[in-house]
Amino acid sequence: MPGQNKMPDQAFSRPLVLGIETSCDETAAAIVSADKQILAHRVLSQIDDHAEFGGVVPEIAARQHISHLDHLLKGLMEDAGLGFKDIDAIAATTGPGLVGGLMVGVMTAKAVAKASGKPFVAVNHLEGHALTARLVADIEFPFLLLLVSGGHCQILSVSGVGDYERLGSTIDDAAGEAFDKTAKLLGLPYPGGPAVEAAARAGNAARFSLPKPMVGKPGCDFSFSGLKTAVRRLAEDCVAKRGMLYEDDRADICAAFQQTVGACLVDRLRNAIALFRTRAGAGKFPLVVAGGVAANAYLRAEIEALAAKEGMLFHAPPLSLCTDNGAMIAWAGLERFVADPGIDDADVSPRPRWPLDEKATPLVGHGKKGAKA
Repeated sequence: MPGQNKMPDQAFSRPLVLGIETSCDETAAAIVSADKQILAHRVLSQIDDHAEFGGVVPEIAARQHISHLDHLLKGLMEDAGLGFKDIDAIAATTGPGLVGGLMVGVMTAKAVAKASGKPFVAVNHLEGHALTARLVADIEFPFLLLLVSGGHCQILSVSGVGDYERLGSTIDDAAGEAFDKTAKLLGLPYPGGPAVEAAARAGNAARFSLPKPMVGKPGCDFSFSGLKTAVRRLAEDCVAKRGMLYEDDRADICAAFQQTVGACLVDRLRNAIALFRTRAGAGKFPLVVAGGVAANAYLRAEIEALAAKEGMLFHAPPLSLCTDNGAMIAWAGLERFVADPGIDDADVSPRPRWPLDEKATPLVGHGKKGAKA
């Protein structure tokens, strides 16, 4: 490979970790250093490959990872001016996610690790999101985390690397899933989250009233399935009254939906902050929001306002690091490698289900592959 044993011109601190992400529909890789530099970063999106289906098709995603990962890694190493022997550890998303994609990333990472004589670090995709804010800011443990993405919606108390306690989770759909399904039923393009946010900017949220599941109830759990159903009925009502769903209908429904999701997140977070403080004690602790839904500007603003009101320090990764990427996996791998320099997860297999808080009781039940939710 070009760049073998050639060190980049810029100064950096070791260790250096290569991270690979293939859990869903992004083929991504990055190299990060201990002093929080991203030495190289590449992401190949599969949006066009899945757009006609309105969502991710697992078999297509896995095939695309197989087709592109080797070339992406070659370009990444050239970007960094490094060879694999210059890297201190190789990390890859090992779960949760689509098992076909996970297998591609994990087997590639293990092959690179074996060939270069470096340790392999198995990274939980959710931990990648959870620790990303520490890559771009000086955030001390403990902190409160809201993790919101297409497949996950949960609140966790983070006491350290690998030390998570779930305070609340969704009992049905994740927030990002609700965004995607709302976009699909309104005839908006894929990916749904950005499409709903864009439509909502031109909408009047006050025109429609939508239910706010779980709001006002004790605890920190979420529910978005009923909200999604209410959006469908609202759209059907608009069609019945006007003969079709007009652009202003879509915009107003999206604005009302987005505002309602924001209200649900803020309400659940308010309860979580109170619970977190009973355990962490007094102080101005960090409130971190991470995951793809954290890229939504309206929701970020609502959560940031809550943090200010509650005396918390708000943190969120830059938009480019909210969605799935290789840098977050490289950084989580680096944090694990620093905590345990003797780590080598060569015997760890891909896990389509892998909760961050493995001690928590599943809300939905157990399956052969692990906790479902």
